[in-house]
Amino acid sequence: MKTNYLFPNRFKKVGWFILIPTLIVAIVFFGEQPDFLDFKIFTLFNDSIFSGENSRWFSENNLLDEILGILLIVSSMLVAFSKEKEEDEFISNLRLKSLTRAVYVNYGILLFSMFTVFGLAFFNVAIFNIFTFLLIFIFIFNFNLWRSKKSLSNEE
Repeated sequence: MKTNYLFPNRFKKVGWFILIPTLIVAIVFFGEQPDFLDFKIFTLFNDSIFSGENSRWFSENNLLDEILGILLIVSSMLVAFSKEKEEDEFISNLRLKSLTRAVYVNYGILLFSMFTVFGLAFFNVAIFNIFTFLLIFIFIFNFNLWRSKKSLSNEE
C-alpha cells in the first residue's frame, strides 16, 4: 500500500528524541516563565490597547510557551506520521482506526470541558486540547500496535 503522506521511518526516532525532553521541560516549567526568555517581539495582533503599551507592532513576551509549542507539534507530527519499519495494510488500518479514536477522545474531552469548565480556565483547556490530539493518537496507535504484536507472539 502506498503511504506517500508519511515521513520515512528514521524521522520517528528524531521525533521521540525531541518529544520526550519537550514533555519533561513542559511539566517542570508548567506555569513558570524563566526571565532569560523575555523578549520584545514583532506581533501582528496584541492586547496593547488594554494594557496601556505604546507599541502596536511590538510586544513583551516570554518565548517559553512558543518554543515548547513548536517543539511539541513538530516532534508529535514526526512520531505520529512516520512509517513503521514494515508498513503494510494492517498497520495502515490500525493507523486509521487509532486516528479516528483519537478524534473521538479529543473532542469528547473538549465537549465534557464545555459543560464543566468555565471562564479563563476553559481557555487553558482549549489550548491544551490543541496539543493533546496528537499525543492521544500516538498513545492509542502505539498501544494497539504493541497489543497486536503481543497477541501475534502469543499465537506462535
